[in-house]
Amino acid sequence: MALRMWTLDLAREQCATVDAMFQFAAFSLDAGYDTLGLYLEHRFAFPSAPWAHGVWSLTPETVSRLRDEFPSLTLVPFVNLLGHMEGFLNTEYGSQFRETPFGGMQGCAKNDEFVAFCTRLLDDVVSVFDSELVHIGGDETWELAQCARCSRSTKSEIYAEHFSAMAESCVAKGRRPGLWGDMLLQHTDVLDALPRECLIFDWQYFGGLEESSPKLAQAGHGVVGCPTVHVYDAAWMHLGPSDANVRQVSRDAKEMHLEGTCLTTWECGLFGAYDTVLPAVRAARRIMDDPDGAPGLVEGYGEAEEWAREMSYGLAGLGGVFGHDGHRNRLKCRLLLYGNPFLAWRHHREEFAGEAGPQAIEVCERAARSVRDEGCKGVSTFVRSAVEFVQIAEEAHEWYAKGEPERAVKALAPARHVFDNLERVARRSFDRIGGSLADVERTKVAREHVERVIRRIQSYGRGELGYLPAFDVLTDPMFVPHDQACWWAVNKWGRD
Repeated sequence: MALRMWTLDLAREQCATVDAMFQFAAFSLDAGYDTLGLYLEHRFAFPSAPWAHGVWSLTPETVSRLRDEFPSLTLVPFVNLLGHMEGFLNTEYGSQFRETPFGGMQGCAKNDEFVAFCTRLLDDVVSVFDSELVHIGGDETWELAQCARCSRSTKSEIYAEHFSAMAESCVAKGRRPGLWGDMLLQHTDVLDALPRECLIFDWQYFGGLEESSPKLAQAGHGVVGCPTVHVYDAAWMHLGPSDANVRQVSRDAKEMHLEGTCLTTWECGLFGAYDTVLPAVRAARRIMDDPDGAPGLVEGYGEAEEWAREMSYGLAGLGGVFGHDGHRNRLKCRLLLYGNPFLAWRHHREEFAGEAGPQAIEVCERAARSVRDEGCKGVSTFVRSAVEFVQIAEEAHEWYAKGEPERAVKALAPARHVFDNLERVARRSFDRIGGSLADVERTKVAREHVERVIRRIQSYGRGELGYLPAFDVLTDPMFVPHDQACWWAVNKWGRD
């Protein structure tokens, strides 16, 4: 029987509480999946690396409990052994393994201590998980051959040496190694260096497998087709592109007689709420078996279908930042990810001051009224709040520019409540489904910065510095009084 799997992205700050993990396991079997992939990165309590994981990471004890409670569900670890290791590399101990300075995601494959560290991680998951398949990562290793010791080799040589050794070690332990296919498509000569037991996961999120999978199979490797639900590049989810992608990849996998299909789900941090994604994951399982006849993802939402249509098609129909461009959603990132919510104002003030702002709020309000589900309401609250914050900041800017700082402060004050409310939403998401604790902290950072900007308006809004700083300058975390030329912005090279 062909593999039918979906992956749970724990690495993007999801908290692996026992209750949440039991929910995910029970859901998987009920939806028809016999295999659940657990994408770990640094969110697993590796016994050999007690310094590496934060609170509420998945523990070996929880894995054992899941195996006992759900014996018919195969749990496959997705461990990273070169790229996407930023959670390790940005700890004090792990910083020694970096391929490039702060901001990179990859370890140095020519660093013997790093290779030994990866070997220990592999030993850990093999000792904890009993699945035949062990996924060893390999995707998006864009930093190959950048450090001094690696630059003497080609990217293909480094990749082949590192992953052939890791894969062979996996085979020697009686397991089957899995690898993402994107870098192998760039360096097809590496395929011959890998043991034939390798199972290649061909992720194609904007099309099918017709061109890619035959290249990956040419050296005798098995291939799995991997579509996605488009959450990472949406304010909530793009159901239309997701549905089309799942159907095309599932159809190609059946026609090519591949070893199966693995649905990927990424990045339910930034207020994504995993429980609002699960109906699409359930519907995708039916599409895997019947790509041409199964109902669509949106129909999988049942009583919440109207909500899903509004939050997907309704928002996407407004275009702009709500449209589908395949890029990590800019509104979510600008509001919360960078510690300065006024970035959302800076980039979307004109968009939300026009028709798109009130229309987006109306869509979110209609959606929220149509459901009782707490997770759905929380997602709608987040999107509406993002738009409202931009509108609040723009009103404050207008009063500030007119030389009326008191009115600017009064206009900006409600932003405090926006982030207070979002903090409550984030905490409830953690309680309900093991959501992101980082989201809780991000709302606090945003509120604190609003308070800081209010104090700045009060201190400098009447021209006390001899000049009136531009509002985008005043609201930047790097603002320094009397640095009228903003050298911190002009001399960006100093940050590198």
